[in-house]
Amino acid sequence: MTQLTQAGPEPLLEVADVDVFLGRGWRASHVLAGVNLKVWPGEIIGLVGETGSGKTTLARTVVGLARPRSGRVLFDGAEISRLRGAARRRERRTGHVQLVFQDPLRSLDPDLTVGGIVGEGLTIRGGLSAAEISSRVTDALALVGLNAELASRQPGQISGGQRQRVSIARALASDPKLLLCDEPVSALDASNRNYILRLLAGLRDRLGLPIVIISHDLSSLAGIADRVVVLYRGRIVEDGPVEQVFASPRHPYTALLIASAPSVHRTSVHRTSVATDKEDGTSARYDVRQLRRAAADPAPPSGHAACVFAARCPFAVAACAVQPPLEPAGQGDRRWTAACHRRQEWPELVSRGPVTAGPA
Repeated sequence: MTQLTQAGPEPLLEVADVDVFLGRGWRASHVLAGVNLKVWPGEIIGLVGETGSGKTTLARTVVGLARPRSGRVLFDGAEISRLRGAARRRERRTGHVQLVFQDPLRSLDPDLTVGGIVGEGLTIRGGLSAAEISSRVTDALALVGLNAELASRQPGQISGGQRQRVSIARALASDPKLLLCDEPVSALDASNRNYILRLLAGLRDRLGLPIVIISHDLSSLAGIADRVVVLYRGRIVEDGPVEQVFASPRHPYTALLIASAPSVHRTSVHRTSVATDKEDGTSARYDVRQLRRAAADPAPPSGHAACVFAARCPFAVAACAVQPPLEPAGQGDRRWTAACHRRQEWPELVSRGPVTAGPA
């Protein structure tokens, strides 16, 4: 797989210290807290975390469907998070950032044909003739491996895998600079899932198109992503090269996700195995039971300022009463960061046997 991570001097997308609240007044929920994320040209990022962690809200914030209460979103060097009114509409109509939804085509007009769906954004934007839109639609369908003859069909007349490809073609028709895919393979069978993942990898390689894939299926990301970003309760707890993170995670929550999805170690689209930095050539595999709190563990630190994972972490100590920042996971490699006070200690504690949290 082509490694293009951080290929350019400046990131294409930068999310800086973003906080997002959903709802109003005392019922408002703090969905994203101090999120920092950079996406460089030509890289694929896997954004993972359990339901409710804030993955989709982060994507919606990038495209302007959710507003940050604080922080900034910059695209290609320009701040887009503060745009309002006509300026915001103009930015959206550029089509530079496209979101591929989890349920393709469900919310669209059922009377639209495939061609109408793919070209709808171009029609709304204006400035193109019907012939130019038709040509762009044909090109977009070809990019996802679909014949132009499908343009006259309706979504109910094509398969689920084809509908997902149509959804991707709809995004590609606008010639985007960044693609955000929200659970693009969660509703597909294994065959179509692998096809879509290979398709996305091919689009990155052919077009140099950076892609952020939101997924709960870690095994699929093991074969396609350059980096993995792990969200928990609205905070990024780990961010690093996918092979290194999956082989030897530095945050206990990341390890718990991987332990809950053992196929991560054997499933790959482009690679045959997950690489590791361990000397014996094996990856750090943990049992789920090693990563969950036991009744005998001391009470975890609590409070508004505490680490977001402390209540579930068997390694929590007094220092965890304060949320840790993202810091280098090891050997000063700033491409790999983890928000854990004990990021160097807890893997060693697991290897010694039964875990009991103690004072730091």
